[in-house]
Amino acid sequence: MSGGVNSTGGGVRFSTIEIRDLLVAWVALGVAFTLFLDPSFGQSLLRPGVSFSTSVFVKAFGVSLLTAGVGFLLHELAHKVVAIRFGQLAEFRADYRMLAFAIVGALAGFLFAAPGAVYHTGGVTERENGLIALAGPMTNIVLGVCFFPLIFVGPDIVTRIGYRGAQINFILAGFNMLPWGPLDGNQVKRWSTVVFIAALVPSVLLALFGLFVM
Repeated sequence: MSGGVNSTGGGVRFSTIEIRDLLVAWVALGVAFTLFLDPSFGQSLLRPGVSFSTSVFVKAFGVSLLTAGVGFLLHELAHKVVAIRFGQLAEFRADYRMLAFAIVGALAGFLFAAPGAVYHTGGVTERENGLIALAGPMTNIVLGVCFFPLIFVGPDIVTRIGYRGAQINFILAGFNMLPWGPLDGNQVKRWSTVVFIAALVPSVLLALFGLFVM
């Protein structure tokens, strides 16, 4: 997600605080997606007597960390790069309460992935602000398409990375294009209803494909 309030960033560089927030959000999303996409882990943690395999969890977590991590980091980097392209100062800040909520929600069987936002400051037009917001979800769609062919390539770990990479990035794109609150879709809609619909429809369809077909 992206936002329009002041930040301490500037140029294509990263402060210590920003790097910390990116790493914390990356790990938290990796845990959340692992629990959400494989409910058996959550059940084993919440229900006494249900077996829990640490090695299986670590492997699944590693795959989610790689795929969700790449999707999340490049999503936020896309916001930042486009904002800087329009002369903004831009920096990512994690929302720790929402990260905790994402993990708790994943344990309960639903996922609300709002890890934070790239905050930018400077004069931008509505069109520029819409393009900054649009950059994140479109990056996730491109990543999902790039991961998808790996599903059909061995060995098993590559197939799993392709599967999770496509699924997670399609979900991230669809979720962030929703016209609600601070999500990217709301900012795109404020700029152009036509562009919003043109981006929302494929994003949501791919997200549904990732959730219910894959």
